[in-house]
Amino acid sequence: MVRQVGKIAFQGELGAYSHQACVAVYPDGEPIACKTFESAIATVNRGDADVAMLPVENSTYGRVADVHYLLPESGLHIIGEHFERVHINLLGVPGAKIEDMTSAKSHTVLLGQCRKFLKEHNLLPVTGADTAGSAQEVAAAGDKSQGALAGDLTAGIYGLDVLAQHIEDNQNNTTRFLIMSPEPAVAPQSDKELITTFVFRVRNIPAALYKAMGGFATNGVNMVKLESYMIGGSFTATQFYADIVGHPDDAPVKRAMEELAYFTDYLEVLGVYEADKSRG
Repeated sequence: MVRQVGKIAFQGELGAYSHQACVAVYPDGEPIACKTFESAIATVNRGDADVAMLPVENSTYGRVADVHYLLPESGLHIIGEHFERVHINLLGVPGAKIEDMTSAKSHTVLLGQCRKFLKEHNLLPVTGADTAGSAQEVAAAGDKSQGALAGDLTAGIYGLDVLAQHIEDNQNNTTRFLIMSPEPAVAPQSDKELITTFVFRVRNIPAALYKAMGGFATNGVNMVKLESYMIGGSFTATQFYADIVGHPDDAPVKRAMEELAYFTDYLEVLGVYEADKSRG
């Protein structure tokens, strides 16, 4: 992973969970808020940021579909990963109290992660575009009856009070982020666990996927993730995203990848990088 980073592009408003991930990995860096995942990637490609911080999956809600589609075409390389715990707080304007609140606004996914708390306090869930943006709107409205659900950074940024802290239903909820750079990080072969990420499409022959995966089993390569998704709006065009443990130059990985290549008509390695310490 790049150790010296000046600017980090992310999707969302300041105070979003992606912003928190930027601060956690690069505390001295400058987070750059972008409206979309595409614009975060473009910001790095233009040279206006050094890396992009992109969420790819959540332990409760699964993969972030848009990012999987964008990764192969991004022109960027994965140089690291980061696991960010999703802590949720109820925020209100200065002087607000929970008993005076009638509603709480946030992204629909976050609202679904606080059902017990919202029901207990009789708060109406209101869907916003995103978490930090909802907090920004609540701050601008200045209404003590309106609350926002957001992360740990958000209250200080928008001048809100934290009325209840870490109210999420699932205490293990975590989002995995990928750190993307214009230049690949050639991870050294060492005693540290390495992850190789790649995408592929199998050839149109019987049992192609089964045969393509066989090389990883016979060579003892640990595949920690395999996901499929449709491309090009066709039910017949399926692409696979995979994470394996190991370096492409490791003999077992090399043999497995050679066997995979035989049964695919498209194969691209997106990055080789050190596994986050939170793995395992």
